[in-house]
Amino acid sequence: MHPRRPEGFDGLGYRGGGREEPGPGARPFGSASELGHWVTSPPDIPGSRNLHWGEKTPPYGAGTPLGGAGLNEEPNLGAGGPGAEQLNRFAGFGIGLASLFTENVLAHPCIVLRRQCQVNYHARNYHLTPFTIVNIMYSINKTQGPRALWKGMGSTFIVQGITLGTEGIISEFTPLPRELSHKWNLKQIGGHLLLKGLTHVIAMPFYSASLIETVQSEIIRDNPGILDCVKEGIGRVVGMGVPHSKRLLPLMVLTFPTALHGVLHYVISSIVQKLVLFVLKRDNSHNLPTESSTSVQSMLDAYFPELIASFAASLCADVMLYPLETVLHRLHIQGTRTIIDNTDLGYEVLPINTQYEGMRDCINTIKREEGMLGFYKGFGAVIVQYTLHVAVLQLTKIIYATLLQNVS
Repeated sequence: MHPRRPEGFDGLGYRGGGREEPGPGARPFGSASELGHWVTSPPDIPGSRNLHWGEKTPPYGAGTPLGGAGLNEEPNLGAGGPGAEQLNRFAGFGIGLASLFTENVLAHPCIVLRRQCQVNYHARNYHLTPFTIVNIMYSINKTQGPRALWKGMGSTFIVQGITLGTEGIISEFTPLPRELSHKWNLKQIGGHLLLKGLTHVIAMPFYSASLIETVQSEIIRDNPGILDCVKEGIGRVVGMGVPHSKRLLPLMVLTFPTALHGVLHYVISSIVQKLVLFVLKRDNSHNLPTESSTSVQSMLDAYFPELIASFAASLCADVMLYPLETVLHRLHIQGTRTIIDNTDLGYEVLPINTQYEGMRDCINTIKREEGMLGFYKGFGAVIVQYTLHVAVLQLTKIIYATLLQNVS
């Protein structure tokens, strides 16, 4: 079978070789309408070009010229030749992938230490600065190996998948909106927040199982399976599985603080994200690139505002809700017979034997016995986590800028 594409076609356009001349009324193959059938968009991932789930990357060639991009439009990045054009198209995918890798893999040791410090009511060292956190990370890595800092990472991915799947199913079979439209009203906002709250409540038992995997000491635990998080979560619902003490709080007691933390985190991060993105887009609109400007700045202006806005939103939400997260984690871990690492020494283990009656009692007890700074135990891990995130974003920015300059 002979190939149907014309000779001289290289996958990006028709070079117009000298063998065949187009007949009367024929169109050149390299037109924009034909090109869209051969050049496809890279996969859509959150954190790259798309600000929210459900939004799609615009088709190739869509948009206005570089000098006429509006406030919410991306500039046309095809001014640097075919090589730079291809690199621009995959720049968002690569930058977003680096951001997701930092959030979910590289920062996981910070999440492990942060949660262990939050539930450790014995601790005399609160680890409020990144210097003490780095020191304790080194001690745990030295005594238990690097595996101790990445424990429970698989279960965190499972919980994220359950959360996203639950949200999609509920929005599909109920009138609760998964995304807010441009013409939103109070009823739509209430339904959207109710969907978020229900999603976190349904994922709550699996979140508890994942929390135990991340704080349980590597010294005394067996090698967990990939789906142990799901098994433990179902066992927590039906009251079967690993035996727990009588101090285990019922799931109904954990419903309100879990839903409250999830909804507030979403509200704060959404507001901050919108504000930061609006400011960045407005600044970029006042400094529109000219025809003589390089495609490097065009690429940075197109992809990095969303990443910066997402970074600022997560940081603000984590900082503002850190005390509530401390209370939430202590309530979830109570009565599960969990043994954690000694965060004062970096070796030895400690049992968790709290007796909180609920959210209010937990808040009053921490305030009375550990002081107001007790709500911020392990806060240095947050500083390390977002410092790593900034470093990776800056390194990615430098790499892409260098590549684009070389191609141009």
